[in-house]
Amino acid sequence: MSSQTRPRWLVWLLATLAAFSPLSIDTYLPSLPDIARELSTQDAQVQLTIGVFLAGLCSGMLLYGPLSDRYGRRRLLLGSLVLYILASVGCIWVASVEQLIVLRFLQAVGGAGALVLARTVVRDLYPLSEAARVLSLMHVIAMVATLLAPIMGTYLVLLGGWRIIFVMLSLLGTSCLVAVAVALQESLPVEARTRSVLASFRHYGTVLRDPLALCYILAMGLSVGGMFAFITASPFLFIHHFGFSPRAFSLLFGLNIAGIILATVINARLVRRLGPLQMLGFGSLVAACAGALLIVIGFTGWGQPFSITGGVLLFMGISGMIGANCIASLMSLFPSNAGAAVGLGISLQFACGALFSWLVSVLADGTARPMCLVIGVAGLGSLACYRAIRYLLHKPRRASLYHALNGDER
Repeated sequence: MSSQTRPRWLVWLLATLAAFSPLSIDTYLPSLPDIARELSTQDAQVQLTIGVFLAGLCSGMLLYGPLSDRYGRRRLLLGSLVLYILASVGCIWVASVEQLIVLRFLQAVGGAGALVLARTVVRDLYPLSEAARVLSLMHVIAMVATLLAPIMGTYLVLLGGWRIIFVMLSLLGTSCLVAVAVALQESLPVEARTRSVLASFRHYGTVLRDPLALCYILAMGLSVGGMFAFITASPFLFIHHFGFSPRAFSLLFGLNIAGIILATVINARLVRRLGPLQMLGFGSLVAACAGALLIVIGFTGWGQPFSITGGVLLFMGISGMIGANCIASLMSLFPSNAGAAVGLGISLQFACGALFSWLVSVLADGTARPMCLVIGVAGLGSLACYRAIRYLLHKPRRASLYHALNGDER
């Protein structure tokens, strides 16, 4: 079956799998005070369940990629969904915060399989430019889930308490498990798999030794790092410093998500014609301009807070375009080890996000300057990565890949 005739439901299924992470985190956020109260524990202990979830997500991503290159995608995807469902069901019945911490870690390890393997299936089934388009559409759906998840979580808590959130996540996982079991065929033929598990994990070294791969991973990490810097600093900055109401801040946050969706839709429409490299170039240029603007605003105070809102909207909006084209291009570098490439790339992307979140917290001084500076560095760094990518692609051994990334793929 060619990529042109693949059913549309396949993209929706893969997008739902890729959205497990934001759904599992963001639907849960409104329930944190209720959980602390019911389990008779401190807020910090409940907040730890978020950090543990992110740790489980990163750990799981590092495991599933190489294992799927050896054993195939479908079997591991089914196993990860079973683990996700069992952990979600366990969360419904927890009696202490310690039990919740353990089960949230296991839930994240299960969800990591969906996050990584959905993307590797795309690489198996679609050529490069089409893969970038499909990844863009998946990102749009994940961003819609990010936008709606806190609202959904709030209403679920009002409807039946915080435990009903895990009932919903269990049902979502079960639905995806049935869909994968019934409708999704193995996408990685036996002859295309690595010879051993050890060889699969060794490919992490291959990826890390490739300067071009590192540039793609760093570009992804910088775009997510700037986003995490905004998520970390913006509630305190806009509500406490600028005096926004919680409702106004929610609208601002929603506006940024809408910007991401718009830019990603544009990428999905243009990438088949222009190629991932040109779209990445456009995205990194916009990110750099937004970053430079934010640095100037942060140090001069010009037009705050509305100038900051505009600069952040530009940066946040373009982040999805950068991520989709980087991940598609990264997988094209290692077609026989796409699982390892994606697992390492997304894991390091999350690590970069955590680093930038920590950095903006350390630099916090009650003004907009630290957030503007950190996002500005991320934007300018994205453009530097793109320039390095173009330089490395012009080397003779990368000639065929350069033409493919420019939309000349046949």
